[in-house]
Amino acid sequence: MSTPRINMYAGIHKALRNFMSDTQNRLSRADAADSEDLHGALAQVRELLGAMRKHLQHERDFVHPAMHARRPGSAQLAEGDHDHHDWAIDKLLALCDHCATAIGSARFQHLDHLHLQLSVFIGENLVHMNLEETEHNAVLWSCYTDAELNEIHERIIAAIPPEEMQSTMRWMIPALNPAERAGMLTGMRAGMPPPVFAGVLALTRSLISARDMQKLEAALADAPSALAA
Repeated sequence: MSTPRINMYAGIHKALRNFMSDTQNRLSRADAADSEDLHGALAQVRELLGAMRKHLQHERDFVHPAMHARRPGSAQLAEGDHDHHDWAIDKLLALCDHCATAIGSARFQHLDHLHLQLSVFIGENLVHMNLEETEHNAVLWSCYTDAELNEIHERIIAAIPPEEMQSTMRWMIPALNPAERAGMLTGMRAGMPPPVFAGVLALTRSLISARDMQKLEAALADAPSALAA
């Protein structure tokens, strides 16, 4: 069996799929007659759209230049998608504002329209992510070593401010399978002061089942730590 290659898209795309799914479900059950419920749902939609826009920028800044550097034009199709997604995010943010300020029956109509348009946006992004995880990874794997890909990924991580990272972890941790989660947290443990990693573990415990937490704790106990090295 061949060793899996570095996949920069896997974790963040799982996080975004989780975030999109949860937001779509919350919006679909939002009560237009209950202002607190509605505004909570709209706040989550806006948070999702902000995360999606930041993700687009990270790919523009780091992944696409790397692809073009060794295979010119290889990210061109995705860049066109990104331009469309930017336009769609602006449109959805405007729809959120219309929904928030509407009164009476108009609020129900705006909410229904927002729900449908968010569904389209999510569907387009799911197709786009598949393009990146198949065709883009094929380019990256043929043009870069795993060490080089890891270096690109580390530059992306270094460019993400702490508050954005914390928000991303909220959606990523429960979206990963046990092996992926253990691998990520083992790496985080090696690069963090113990008190900071303790905070990550506390967040993780609040996001996953007791059974999954037991699997994670067992994997961490079996993995060599920086202190033991």
